[in-house]
Amino acid sequence: MAHFAKVNSDNIVEQVIVIDNFVLLENGIEKESKGIEFLNSLFGSANWIQTSYNGNFRKQYAGIGFSYDSARDAFIPPKPFDSWILNSDTCLWEAPVTYPDDGQQYVWNEETQQWDLKNN
Repeated sequence: MAHFAKVNSDNIVEQVIVIDNFVLLENGIEKESKGIEFLNSLFGSANWIQTSYNGNFRKQYAGIGFSYDSARDAFIPPKPFDSWILNSDTCLWEAPVTYPDDGQQYVWNEETQQWDLKNN
């Protein structure tokens, strides 16, 4: 199955559609453009960008609310906290403080900018 994200004029993912890989075939080769043509024929003209469910390309699978960065050719999840920094290699947000590696569960405290032990 092939997955495509509908991206609005602000480069925000509004919808993700799954179509059969057969639609992408041109002379036995998968082409993203064939999927875009197919989706535009169904839903009208829109900005469709193929995404990988396994994260094999465009860094991660697009979700609603993700942004598409054309310079990085990557889908980026929404920023969870103002203090978090985008890792340019993974295109994932990271806390400014490393998550503790002691086997316990923590939650990010934006006010103190630290990991607090999760109360169960």
